[in-house]
Amino acid sequence: MRAELAKVAVDLFTRQGFDETTVEDIARAAGMTKRSFFRYFPTKEDVVFDGIDLTGESVVADIAARPAGEGPWECLHQVLQAWQEEVHASEQALATIRLIEATPALAGRLHQRRTEWRRRVSDALRDRPGTDLDPYTADLLTNAATAVLDAVSSQWARSDGNADRPALLDQGFNQVHVDPSPRQV
Repeated sequence: MRAELAKVAVDLFTRQGFDETTVEDIARAAGMTKRSFFRYFPTKEDVVFDGIDLTGESVVADIAARPAGEGPWECLHQVLQAWQEEVHASEQALATIRLIEATPALAGRLHQRRTEWRRRVSDALRDRPGTDLDPYTADLLTNAATAVLDAVSSQWARSDGNADRPALLDQGFNQVHVDPSPRQV
């Protein structure tokens, strides 16, 4: 039901605009009451982010499951590659990305959630067995990976969803190849 409600909401936001669409409009279109809507989502903004792992929960779990000898940049690449394939397969992803980019309130919420995502992912990189990664390097790698993700999403949206997200991610990770070896500053 959550996924269906999110689809209804994003369709309404796309047609009417985010600010112009009320929770009552969403609930009515989904055949439920406003109160029922709030059983699924605490806010109108949260419905937009349904299914997007902005907390990093699945990414953190996938990082922990990667082979211990794998370098942190390669680990991020492999984990995010699997995630890109899921996003690429989602029909609603393009509409959601465009909606977020066009709505200041949603872009702000995305930034807020991405900050938490980056912290959790950075911690997960440092917590991997056999990894001696300092906080600065873990943050640097995580932020570089986020920059690649942002560029991939932007290019994918510009291509009307026709660009190959996994190929773009590979290209981005190769172009921003990072050597996580500590150096004296």
